[in-house]
Amino acid sequence: MISGLFDPEKLAEAWEIIKSQFLLATWETLYVTLLATFFACVIGLPLGVLLVVGEKGGVLPLPKWIMQVLNVIINLLRSVPFLILMILVIPLTRAIIGTSIGTTASIVPLVISAFPFIARLAESSLREVSPNTIEMAQSMGASPFQIITKVLIPESVPSLISNLTIAVTTILGYTAMSGIIGGGGLGKIAINYGYYRYKYAVMFFAVVLLIVLVQIFQSLGTKIAVKSDKRLKNK
Repeated sequence: MISGLFDPEKLAEAWEIIKSQFLLATWETLYVTLLATFFACVIGLPLGVLLVVGEKGGVLPLPKWIMQVLNVIINLLRSVPFLILMILVIPLTRAIIGTSIGTTASIVPLVISAFPFIARLAESSLREVSPNTIEMAQSMGASPFQIITKVLIPESVPSLISNLTIAVTTILGYTAMSGIIGGGGLGKIAINYGYYRYKYAVMFFAVVLLIVLVQIFQSLGTKIAVKSDKRLKNK
């Protein structure tokens, strides 16, 4: 594999593939990652809030059975490996998208896999808020909704952004695996050319590009989290 990686003829073939397909593949990877992250946040963030405020002693206690059902669903989905989950949700993907193959179709299993993860990350961030801050808001007569929107979420923004960055990079990694079921992007190219056709230079370049994208998302997320941290501004 290593010796063939630097073969001039194979490198020339790889370069032609890179020039003709990698721009579109990179766009497809970004499109799927950002869209899947958005929908996963739409579902996962409210669930994360409910896991904190709905527990016994929370600002908005919910019936015990509801909390148990939420926890079971989240834990169950998180425990299923992504490759298996992609296959299990094929009927749902076909019902929503109209097909189970393609770039857009890969968004469905990505969202289902990511939103429980984001819910747990959001729960972890919200639990970092000092109980004294919540008690102070309650003593001033703030409603549960006001505590959630004006205390819990604003106070946990830096942690939420840091955890969201982790979620984005995780979803980005999952997009590579979606190439196995016909999803587009860099993962599809790596599998089709690197695995099936033994063009390892193409696979290597796709992996390097994925690493670069992860580093970009991680750097941006870290900078935004630091800028949003009021504790650092006050120093």
